[in-house]
Amino acid sequence: MAEATVTGGGDGEPRRADEGMITIDDFARVQLRVGTIRRAEPHPNADRLVVLEVDLGEAAPRQIVAGIRAHVELGDLPGRQVVVVANLQPVKLRGVESQGMLLAASDASGLTLVAPGRATAPGATVR
Repeated sequence: MAEATVTGGGDGEPRRADEGMITIDDFARVQLRVGTIRRAEPHPNADRLVVLEVDLGEAAPRQIVAGIRAHVELGDLPGRQVVVVANLQPVKLRGVESQGMLLAASDASGLTLVAPGRATAPGATVR
């Protein structure tokens, strides 16, 4: 495995980063925000996808396409809070634009949406 030198160890000494690892500067570029799901509908062209309208505290809600349909009840989503990667470049998924990405955890029991531990204002920064 190739190694790269990473500066900024706090003590002035360079640190080593394994290939595939990111630096704190890389991580700082990712904008994680709390969002509140306002609407959830099945994707018109994909059985596994859901089209969500998510309030991130901006002038208008964002449309986010997520591959969670097999793991959630659509009717349970409106009002739920989630964590969103807010600065992901928009992409079309099966013809529908997605303007962010939900964070989710998966294990043997299934998929769980990542959410704040208490009600939080839409757009709050996750650190």
